[in-house]
Amino acid sequence: MKANGMKGAAAFLLLLAALPAFAGGAPLPRGYGGVELGMSVDEVKEKLRANADFGYRGDGDVSLLPGENRVLIETDAESGHSRSFLTRCWFQFYEGRLYTIIINVDRGRMDHYSIFSALCEKYGEPESLTPEKSVWQDDGVMMSLERPLALKYVDKKVLEEVRGAALVLPSGSEMTRELFLEGL
Repeated sequence: MKANGMKGAAAFLLLLAALPAFAGGAPLPRGYGGVELGMSVDEVKEKLRANADFGYRGDGDVSLLPGENRVLIETDAESGHSRSFLTRCWFQFYEGRLYTIIINVDRGRMDHYSIFSALCEKYGEPESLTPEKSVWQDDGVMMSLERPLALKYVDKKVLEEVRGAALVLPSGSEMTRELFLEGL
């Protein structure tokens, strides 16, 4: 009887461990609106031109960041695109490939709970949950929903490479601050 109880407990634990794989079921996205991690700068520009929701205005939105091989595209969907759910977006490249996407969502048109619920329904419960952010990840992608209301997609392999190169990555607000100061 004791052996059967142990087998039953082991089977139950295996089932519990497997549940996250069945919840949601969809693989994590590598981006949004046709823009995906790993794309070249030119491929991203083409996708941004094709999707007016981002508010891409052309090469004026492209900047070179301090350091080697670092390009940033910053878009402003609020300027003239009143029907977009997006506000500002950042696309950061390393060695010519997109590895970070940050999409700020218009809090007047969308709420955190609705996005969180949709993500949970599609991808299962987040791997990590704090008041500041919810994180889903797989072997290649880390996707997070951050407060006040931003979606972030990161190529984990490239992030580790960047960290290994001892580059300190500025946040979106730090990048904007740097760009502002450079423009003076």
